[in-house]
Amino acid sequence: MALMRVFNSLGRESQAFTPREDGRVTMYVCGPTVQAAPHIGHGRSAVAFDVIRRYLEWRGLLVTYVVNITDVEDKIIAAAAERGTTAEAVATETAEQFREAFRALNVRPPDVEPKATDHIAEMIELIEDLLSGGHAYAASNGDVYFSVRSFPGYGRLSGRKIDDLISGARIDPSEDKRDPLDFALWKAAKPGEPQWDSPWGRGRPGWHIECSAMARKYLGPGFDIHGGGTDLVFPHHENEVAQAEAAYDPPFARYWLHNGMVNLGGEKMAKSTGLVVDLLDALEKYPPLAIRLFYLRTHYRRPVDFTHEAIEDAAAALDRLWAFRRRFPGDPEEVALGEPIDRFQEFMDDDFDTAGGLSVLFEIVREGNGRLDSGEAVDAWVAAYDDMVGVLGLAEPAATLDDLSADLGALIARFGLEPAPSPEAAIDRLVDLRTRARTTKDWARSDELRDELARIGIIVEDASGGTRWHRR
Repeated sequence: MALMRVFNSLGRESQAFTPREDGRVTMYVCGPTVQAAPHIGHGRSAVAFDVIRRYLEWRGLLVTYVVNITDVEDKIIAAAAERGTTAEAVATETAEQFREAFRALNVRPPDVEPKATDHIAEMIELIEDLLSGGHAYAASNGDVYFSVRSFPGYGRLSGRKIDDLISGARIDPSEDKRDPLDFALWKAAKPGEPQWDSPWGRGRPGWHIECSAMARKYLGPGFDIHGGGTDLVFPHHENEVAQAEAAYDPPFARYWLHNGMVNLGGEKMAKSTGLVVDLLDALEKYPPLAIRLFYLRTHYRRPVDFTHEAIEDAAAALDRLWAFRRRFPGDPEEVALGEPIDRFQEFMDDDFDTAGGLSVLFEIVREGNGRLDSGEAVDAWVAAYDDMVGVLGLAEPAATLDDLSADLGALIARFGLEPAPSPEAAIDRLVDLRTRARTTKDWARSDELRDELARIGIIVEDASGGTRWHRR
């Protein structure tokens, strides 16, 4: 039974989404080519598919989520030559920059993060299958090419026709292919480039073959969702489909989801255009989850304009969300309200409409604040809030206490306690000492501990259920 509807780029229409296997969803998303630091557009794709994964899990499905790293490719080799280092060094450093940025955006790590260079054997095997099936050929210079005209379905994903493509195609003098549309599966080794042994001589894989081989290895044929940016539809994803389905029985992937681009002044953001906002710089300048909220306020398939004003507005909206939740410390005792949850699900079931889902979340905040102001119970509203921010990845992070280590250490020493292994443990020991002072009616000591903790920003509250603390 269909759970929801998605817009499938393969066919360019809204379709009922039915997983290959009941209760399980398999997802492959094209990850970064790690030749340079991430820009703000990379963050959008990571957040969009992170939310899709979270929502599917919230709906009770087991999700296997694979995001690759392309760590061998022409641009990485060019970047290494420019910097006077190795392609491996460039890829390793840059991949960690992407991980750092995605962690800040509260993007959960994938279940599998395969690197292209760890899967050369699988790529060679796929190329051999294409050669034996007559869909590829080895050139005299050691390159291997996919024969586009051997695959009748070429262009089905992107909507392009071979006759239209041929008019603008050409063969570079350095290439030894039979048809201008054919693309490289294997590239013969050149001095100074990464290279591996193969049946056609030493060389390296072409870009497109990498994802086809890794997706099939980890998810098998006919997996559920293949994701990526709209800039990858052609030629990358088109070529993925062609080589995978030429080698094996179709389908390669059943639903193709593509996120829209981030623009600057109405123009596409990309390193090739020179229009780039460095993501790590933006994460230093703005609250990271404000950037995440900025992405989610627009449907993932639509383009969005990045502006300072848009991020500032998202930051203010985020503050309103968190201010509501801070008014209700602890966990709610009631389950989430059915009606707003149903409306949230209705939006998200319609091709993961986060903009619509956010509208329900902010209704919860407005209604919840009104009920708190009038002294009414809000447990069910808070439970609904927690569900929604969990799906959207917008929950307020716990405040770090590392910056209080010195102050807490001084207090621990002053009150004659054993050193604590962490700031949290130090606070617990001081609060426990205060509780013992209250038990013995040593009110002066109790008040002194409370005041000293308050001085460094730790608020201690006594309630019927016991004493608790939180950071101001």
